[in-house]
Amino acid sequence: MKRLLTILILAAATVLAAGCDKIADRAGGKTAAFNNVDVTGLDYAKGFSLVDHTGKPRTLQDFRGKLVVLFFGYTQCPDVCPTTMAEMAAVLKELGPAADEVQVLFVTLDPERDTQELLASYVPAFDKRFLGLRGSLEDTARTAKEFKVFFSKVPGAGSENSAGSYTIDHTAGSYVFDREGKVRLFLRHGQGPAPIAHDLRQLL
Repeated sequence: MKRLLTILILAAATVLAAGCDKIADRAGGKTAAFNNVDVTGLDYAKGFSLVDHTGKPRTLQDFRGKLVVLFFGYTQCPDVCPTTMAEMAAVLKELGPAADEVQVLFVTLDPERDTQELLASYVPAFDKRFLGLRGSLEDTARTAKEFKVFFSKVPGAGSENSAGSYTIDHTAGSYVFDREGKVRLFLRHGQGPAPIAHDLRQLL
């Protein structure tokens, strides 16, 4: 039931995005053309308190002055996570020098397997500017709840000794925060770099 609800929510977000040709930029009172879903003014997705892949404690406030793209995933994800990270790397290339004003953050939903060392190897492999974030199981659950991100372990098939063999169903898509740390957009998964780069330029 939870998985069905998540699918329905994401489908609704996609429908909303299709109608977002011209919507008001509530921060500046101007008309902004976004390809993705304008979520300005959400009463959730306010922030996080996690540790990055270098061992440094991080909050959303650390990145004030930059746009932040926040994605939830895990390193052993077979499809959505690596394609999202590769897509964001392509977005930064498309932005050129302005890419230095964007911070991409990857929050693991699998802290049991995604150690600091593993995140330090996996995340920057897509782009050296990307940061991986992790916390305890409790931190992860609390952060996912704050961002209304659904995730659930799916046991691996077969072997009785497969306690560590599982996948994680989770919400696809990323949040974008403006330079002031306010949530502004929800990016749909799998749309290609050009629409995302366009939207980030509007916020920059």
